[in-house]
Amino acid sequence: MSELTGAIDGARWPGVARTPRPPLRARIARRILRPAANRVPVRLTFPDGTVWGAGGPDSPEMRIVRPKAFFGRLGAETKIGFGEAYMAGDWTTGDDTDLADLLIPFAERLTTIVPQSLQRFRALVDERLPRSTRNSVSGARKNIEAHYDLSNEMFAQFLDSTMTYSSAWFAAPDEPLETAQLRKIDGILDQARVGEGTRVLEIGSGWGALAIRAAERGAQVTTITISSEQAALAQERFAEAGLDDRIDLQLVDYRDVTGEYDAIVSVEMIEAVGEEYWPTYFAAIDRLLAPGGSVSIQAITMAHHRYLATRDSYGWIQKYIFPGGLIPSLEAIDQTLAAHTSLSVVEKRSLGQDYARTLRLWRERFNSNWPAIRAGGFDETFRRMWEFYLAYCEAGFATGYLDVYQLRMARDQA
Repeated sequence: MSELTGAIDGARWPGVARTPRPPLRARIARRILRPAANRVPVRLTFPDGTVWGAGGPDSPEMRIVRPKAFFGRLGAETKIGFGEAYMAGDWTTGDDTDLADLLIPFAERLTTIVPQSLQRFRALVDERLPRSTRNSVSGARKNIEAHYDLSNEMFAQFLDSTMTYSSAWFAAPDEPLETAQLRKIDGILDQARVGEGTRVLEIGSGWGALAIRAAERGAQVTTITISSEQAALAQERFAEAGLDDRIDLQLVDYRDVTGEYDAIVSVEMIEAVGEEYWPTYFAAIDRLLAPGGSVSIQAITMAHHRYLATRDSYGWIQKYIFPGGLIPSLEAIDQTLAAHTSLSVVEKRSLGQDYARTLRLWRERFNSNWPAIRAGGFDETFRRMWEFYLAYCEAGFATGYLDVYQLRMARDQA
């Protein structure tokens, strides 16, 4: 049985509007969460005054607003229900608690919070990745459109003026986000040896910041995307910068690119490729790279054992944020390169803590500019979804559960 939660658009958010009420599973979820929470320095507070958790009065507070709905969601879909419960307002933070600060203690204990004796039942709660999210040529376009074609105006409300939607690289505590983003872009271009006359291929255009920076160095840039919304704005920005004669933007899948390039760059694109297509992705890069050329990609990663444990499971991020997404490990990248290309990683740079800071700045801007975003047709459920997404990712990077690397690849050790 389920019931509708008020003020949520059931047509737009069916998984959130209807609250599952599986009594047995809800009781099991409650019995598992209580001892788990009592090992974490947080407070879970309930409407009747009950408090769980190992945290003191100044620790982060997770306020359970609707316990029955909260445990019902956890019991029905463990990996998805926690985020859906936040979207629905079944739980929230205390008045003086930041959402990421609450999630960090859980993220630090993610691999141990559930007792080992219960982890063997993981297969019973893990939902398999749906075939509909496969990153075939048509599937990839659909998956990308679901996120990147939401609204250019919405993204502009929380990104910096470069419209860069990936980790920045900070050099000082008070450095502006735009400066840190340009340093990140320069780091990629330096790794790929981009300079005057370099023939550059960028896989995944974003809104054009990297292509502009490369063209300003004197490179001839081909940049590809399958997001029509991003392509339209990027083309406008190229013209405004007076660089459209140096940049060729193509609305094409990476599998269909032809030519030869001295440098190939790709920023946080591999996460959208899917494990099934990693060999195709890297083989395409190998095929398109000119002799003596360099490759630089920026890739979000996780530890190899975590990648192996989660590679086939369907979670909240895949359902609501990045359909078809999968985060690789460094080992998985190395193995794919060795098996399917003549390339290898010859240099790497970690920006994990920089990503945590980037995400916090984005979330602060998103919340500050929410009235303008809401005016674009986005509702409160969307706001809570994006707030949770940005804070959830921040916690992952802050604790080292996730990392992000700039990786230079070449055919030799030069």
